[in-house]
Amino acid sequence: MDNTVSDSANPGTVPAAGFWQGARDTLPMLVGAAPFGVIFGTLASTAGLQPWATMLMSILVYGGSSQFVGVTLLAAGASIPVIVATTLIVNLRHALYSATLMPHVQRIAKPMRAFMAWFLTDETFAIVYHKIDSGEPVRVASYYMGSASAMYGNWLFWTAVGIAIGHSVPGIAGWGLEFAMVATFVGIVVPLLKSRSQVAAALSAGAVAMLANGLPYKLGLMAAAFTGIAVGMAVASVEGKRA
Repeated sequence: MDNTVSDSANPGTVPAAGFWQGARDTLPMLVGAAPFGVIFGTLASTAGLQPWATMLMSILVYGGSSQFVGVTLLAAGASIPVIVATTLIVNLRHALYSATLMPHVQRIAKPMRAFMAWFLTDETFAIVYHKIDSGEPVRVASYYMGSASAMYGNWLFWTAVGIAIGHSVPGIAGWGLEFAMVATFVGIVVPLLKSRSQVAAALSAGAVAMLANGLPYKLGLMAAAFTGIAVGMAVASVEGKRA
């Protein structure tokens, strides 16, 4: 059953989750993303990027992994085509997120969908998909933008903090603060693994991600994603035949 409702529809007796609920549900992700924002601001400052340029990158790019890759490659003197190609590969996973959410947003006007797409991140996808999968009524566009707005403001704030302390706290990038994000994602993703195919997909993708971690241009990430998809579909097919 489709539990989503349009932003103009009457959700009935049970209030549908909207903007503020989306923002509230994203609070755990804000805690997990904070260290990443600080580390990025610090890394960009020590890499020679001006404070205004660092903030502008967070405002316009708004992609943690692609910003880290971009700053690292800029510091190494990489060419623009290499930087663009690498960040494109890193962000290809967003195509998978979009395909997953498409059945739930196809009734939303295209201009609004395009606007929402710019705010798509790992965290917002996880929060929105978790809400949809829970079966509770939800105003998808409002709930999505609540989560996205909270994440966006959080990222800008902690980027600014990282810039401010970048030169006064040396070696902060090596403190292991990024573990907060890992722990947060584990807590959200694991409850969603409800079938054998989903568990198989997660385990195989995780294994490939670790084995292929040394591949250049973050190709290990895409290898893990495609492996997870293939294994999940294979297991689901076998289960379907048995049924």
